[in-house]
Amino acid sequence: MDSLDQMLSMLLDGAVEVLDISPDLYDGAVERYEEVGTWLAEHGSPGWQIYPQGSFRLGTVVRPGTPGGEYDIDLVCRLPLHHESTTQERLKQRVGEQLVAYRRWKKDQGHTDAPESLEARRRCWTLGYPGFHLDVLPAIPDDEHLPTGIRLTDKDLWEWQRSNPIGYADWFRGRSDLSTRILEKRHANVADVPIWHVRSPLQRVVQILKWHCMIMFANDPDNRPPSILITTLAGHAYNGEEDLFTAVRSVLDNMPRFISKTNGKWWVANPAHEEENFTDKWNEYPERRKAFNAWFTDIDTTMSELAHMEGKGLDTVYERLAKSFDRDPVLHSYKRYAASIGAATDNRMGATGRLSPTAAGPRKPSHTFYGQHSSARD
Repeated sequence: MDSLDQMLSMLLDGAVEVLDISPDLYDGAVERYEEVGTWLAEHGSPGWQIYPQGSFRLGTVVRPGTPGGEYDIDLVCRLPLHHESTTQERLKQRVGEQLVAYRRWKKDQGHTDAPESLEARRRCWTLGYPGFHLDVLPAIPDDEHLPTGIRLTDKDLWEWQRSNPIGYADWFRGRSDLSTRILEKRHANVADVPIWHVRSPLQRVVQILKWHCMIMFANDPDNRPPSILITTLAGHAYNGEEDLFTAVRSVLDNMPRFISKTNGKWWVANPAHEEENFTDKWNEYPERRKAFNAWFTDIDTTMSELAHMEGKGLDTVYERLAKSFDRDPVLHSYKRYAASIGAATDNRMGATGRLSPTAAGPRKPSHTFYGQHSSARD
């Protein structure tokens, strides 16, 4: 008989597996990325480089938490320019012109897979497709943090912002201790999106934390803790646990130790670029920190309560999970696990008192914490 930790690990893993992007949609997103990247590399000036960043690169994609929500794949378009030879506005315009040309070419050729939309956003250009969108981030090398540091455009900020997506992905991969395979390159300057055939415990932990966060802030996206902050704290806090539920509990126990206050400012540094602070908005909008604390308290309480359900049975554990997480993925995992141990999951309440599939626990209500600042989106 499985222990409580084993039961919870299998239920959580089975549920979050449902939230992974489907193979067909993943392949479609990668195909579009490669085509856009190849276009930019071939039609831009020599030396343009395009590579993915964010959850696609890290292997921590989670299905959008709102109806009609889209997956997104984040791309960096790096031009070999010195920051004194251009401006943020000119850089963004230059990349945008090539994307406009790409979209026009697709339409002129009669291709049915042309981007449905092209929109300029605060830091990037967004190409819209059915079910997902590509965010293309114009960037140049950061000569103070070579070879992989970059400077970013931001229409709301005068100074160049800095980051290091490649260095961050290398750090996260090291923390997850998972070897990855990279697809064969189709273009010399287009780095392929890594395909994670098997998720590491850390990747699953991050997916679980992001999933809970999306549900909790479904109606308050402005105050939702950024995924990069959750991912970074989880990466620091992970100690190599192989059991998923044990890993989640350990990460939650350790996460607060990696939040510091430096010179009166809250600080969680990018581990690949110490000058980038993932809690910078906390200092400007204190409600963001309060929202993070509310989320952390909620999921920590959930996991603590689950850890004390020894002897309660599968049905009770399922009910508790369904109250804090999305019902459908939990139900899918519950039914699969129940089948594996020979427990009934139909509508008949037998002597075991198993919960029927139609008697799911209520979905956790969404909360709005401490107001909104629509002008201060992450």
